[in-house]
Amino acid sequence: MSSPDAAGIEIPLDDGKRALTLLDEYAADKGFSAVIGTDDSTLVLAAALAENIGLLQNSPDSVNIARRKDMSRQALQSAGVPSPDFQLADVKCADSQFEPESGFPCVVKPLALAGSRGVIRADNPIQLQDAIRRTAYIISEETDALESDHVLIEGFISGNEYALEGMLQGGELEMLALFDKPDQLDGPFFEETYYIMPSSLSADVQSQMADTVQKACQAFGLVSGPVHAECRVNDEGIWLIELAARTIGGLCSRLLTFGTGYTLEQLVLANASGMTLPRQNNDKAAGVLMLPIRESGVLRRVEGVLKAEKVEFIDEIQITIREGNRLVALPEGSSYLGFVFASGLDARRVESALREAHDHLNVVIAPFWPVAGQPLQ
Repeated sequence: MSSPDAAGIEIPLDDGKRALTLLDEYAADKGFSAVIGTDDSTLVLAAALAENIGLLQNSPDSVNIARRKDMSRQALQSAGVPSPDFQLADVKCADSQFEPESGFPCVVKPLALAGSRGVIRADNPIQLQDAIRRTAYIISEETDALESDHVLIEGFISGNEYALEGMLQGGELEMLALFDKPDQLDGPFFEETYYIMPSSLSADVQSQMADTVQKACQAFGLVSGPVHAECRVNDEGIWLIELAARTIGGLCSRLLTFGTGYTLEQLVLANASGMTLPRQNNDKAAGVLMLPIRESGVLRRVEGVLKAEKVEFIDEIQITIREGNRLVALPEGSSYLGFVFASGLDARRVESALREAHDHLNVVIAPFWPVAGQPLQ
């Protein structure tokens, strides 16, 4: 989309063929040095455009493998990258006593949605039936036939979870940041909350994790641009849970400035242009709390923001959903209430500050009453 005050063209993202034709014509007229997809909905389109105009970036197939969880699981398995056991299942299996090949506990996932939307843990057959039905409703409006009536069922991997932000150049991965997720993500839903850096993992384990993500990128065929990976660590080693061919989502990207000295936008543009930016060493710790939506309804107000802002080491609090708007909790929801940022010289103090600030916040929610015919979630 383009604004009336900026040069650009309007792209119909719901019609991929038409969108690519328009972009090809625009590229032939203007000439592009790089093409960057900003989110999951534009990554494959951006890759197709880059391929059409001869740019050495990720192929559409590699980006699509990263986007589609069933295809990515198959690629990881074939490459020997540790990842959960999985199977593709028709949502109709919720009508029977379906037993997952991986056993229990297991996790039900949409094939292509992001942000933990529709991801549900099940510990027994009844919970599995309920999880499949709930995820089936969430994916029912997907336009791809397979993505609208199939789910991924995979084995649950226990352990601590970490997020790796990296950049590929010529197929080689540079780790930009590694975030601890101090809250256990054991389900039944998997809403992320705290990201803390620098990581508490040893240098050796961090190196092993980077190697695991590098192998995953090779398995997918990714060679350039940003990657965002989720890994779990337990007594059996390092497990690749998710790998996306894009940057970290939301405002969390602000944390990269602490580790690299540059904004995420600067890093992505430099990479796409073939430039190398000198990294700036920074021993400062930083963290973000992605404010979870615990209850669905209508947001009335968030109390305690001024008090939370006065907590030592808190830099800023941003409430990104305005009062009067609807809140939808996971697994149906796909957004956060806002973000709390903190920085300091010690990661433990940063985490403590975020938790204290969170304790000061009181979210006031009113019931949401849908109009006739609209489902209540």
